[in-house]
Amino acid sequence: MEYQLEIKQIVDFPRCRIYRNFIQTLLNDRSIRTTGGSFLFWYLVLCSYANYSTSIRRMEQLTYTLSPGEWICSISELQNWFRCRFQHQAISILKHLQEESCITYSLLEKNRLVKFRITDWQDDNTALKYNYPCKKDTGFFFFPIGKAHKLIQAGKCSEMDILLDLWIHAVYNDPSVLCSDTGPVVYYRNNTGSPLTSFQTLGERWGHSKPTVSRLLKKLEKMNLITLVSFRGNHGSMIYLNNYLSIMFNISDVLIDKEEIAMKMKLPIYIPKETPEEETAEPETVCVPETVTDAQITVSNPIPCVPISHIRYMVKKVAKLLDTQGISCCHCPRTRYILSPLSDCKDSIPVIGLNIICPFGAANYRFELTIEPRPESAKLEPEKKGGQQSRTVLANPALPKEGRIGQRAKRMHRMEPPEILLPDLPPQIPDNAKAGSQEGGDLYAEA
Repeated sequence: MEYQLEIKQIVDFPRCRIYRNFIQTLLNDRSIRTTGGSFLFWYLVLCSYANYSTSIRRMEQLTYTLSPGEWICSISELQNWFRCRFQHQAISILKHLQEESCITYSLLEKNRLVKFRITDWQDDNTALKYNYPCKKDTGFFFFPIGKAHKLIQAGKCSEMDILLDLWIHAVYNDPSVLCSDTGPVVYYRNNTGSPLTSFQTLGERWGHSKPTVSRLLKKLEKMNLITLVSFRGNHGSMIYLNNYLSIMFNISDVLIDKEEIAMKMKLPIYIPKETPEEETAEPETVCVPETVTDAQITVSNPIPCVPISHIRYMVKKVAKLLDTQGISCCHCPRTRYILSPLSDCKDSIPVIGLNIICPFGAANYRFELTIEPRPESAKLEPEKKGGQQSRTVLANPALPKEGRIGQRAKRMHRMEPPEILLPDLPPQIPDNAKAGSQEGGDLYAEA
């Protein structure tokens, strides 16, 4: 009998699973630096050695009983874990974590042994009722995501802290997060559903400059730890973890196809309403390049709920996105774009078929464009500044919660989806279109 298994991870889950062997792998990797001030890596090392159930360990010819969340080790072992040269450096790290209410520790046998306990271990990890020796090379433990935000804002993050921060916020196959079905993508749970982020936002989160963040991410990508998908302009970047599936689910990892990711991105588009004042004003510069002209776009059948002029701008934007991802036909001025409706917008969300035909017969691409009108409450009016023309501003209602992220979140920029600026469009609307569509609307296009 055969079964089909579908694995999904819930994005709102307050804890993430960390495997002990993954932390041991990072401990043995000396190419990733640990010098920093966020203490995330050091705290996860202590959690990886914490006892999952009551056990007994013999140290210095003495026997110690360890409860769940506790462990005992020598000072030399602690120095090796923390990569400290002197003992007082390792003790200072324990002291800081104790001040942050993360652990409690005590020095035994004339400061030769250290016994520590994770304070909230039993709240996040259920202890077994029977005694069983804790194996340090297998198994996993649960780590609260809110604790990661608290430690990240403590200071500048090291390379190891950044890698663990990306790992903790990875999401795989979640229907509420775009492109998470392609692979495990980094998503910071800002309720936007878009994993796009910018180096500036990551720099403010990690306490580094924008060039430093770019250099660190390229280093991790060169080490085959992440896959960085960057888009031109103000679109942002997406970060995928390469070895996430093999470690978390013991299955083969997937290859990240940048072209496939570009085709799955949803682009929010706001088309302003036409007013007499805007018609007389000087037309605004179009952000969509003129590599695709209106003569190249052919609509086989009229679509009542979406004006043809709006569809043409959407096709130009899709062509620009595909051109940046390596489809050279979208840059050719002789390429034809043929659109035909695949569904009736009266009964469902309109789906349009897009055929990109090369005049030389080299390639023929077929896509589906889903145009979903957003609700009336989600529409925005263009913001006007003194002495400037009106521009489209996209909404981002997901503000960081102060209780989880703290005061540092107030200085963080919100991660916004790609911004598309469109000029005022001439009234080219069929007679049988609805009244709401005649004024222009806020459309949501999915390529």
